[in-house]
Amino acid sequence: MRKINHIGIAVDDIEASNKVFAKIFGKGSFKSESVESESVVTSFFQVGESKIELVSATNKNSSIAKYLDKNREGMHHIAFDVVDIKAEMERLQSEGIRTLNDQPKQGADNKLICFLHPKDTNGVLIELCQEIEM
Repeated sequence: MRKINHIGIAVDDIEASNKVFAKIFGKGSFKSESVESESVVTSFFQVGESKIELVSATNKNSSIAKYLDKNREGMHHIAFDVVDIKAEMERLQSEGIRTLNDQPKQGADNKLICFLHPKDTNGVLIELCQEIEM
């Protein structure tokens, strides 16, 4: 793992939250996109070398909607940048850490992603992300 790529924050209303975080950071979001595979819409803010990702559900079946049904808005996950996501998944699985998906999948911000099971990571939802080569 090379560095923290972003911190994900689950929000109910992406537009209202964009306004709040624009005030906090003194600048607007640099990127918003819909991730159909996860049924979410995301919005990214650059903060130094890292990013803050706001994540909101696009339907009631998304994992973010289910998370918000059980929890309040707030920090959802921390994402780490990796060079080779498949090798990192294999390494972690060999250490007994479960992944929530068997193969990397397309995520936001031009990344391949994989989440680690929070029961194996002291309750912290960790995302691995690798830049997709164009």
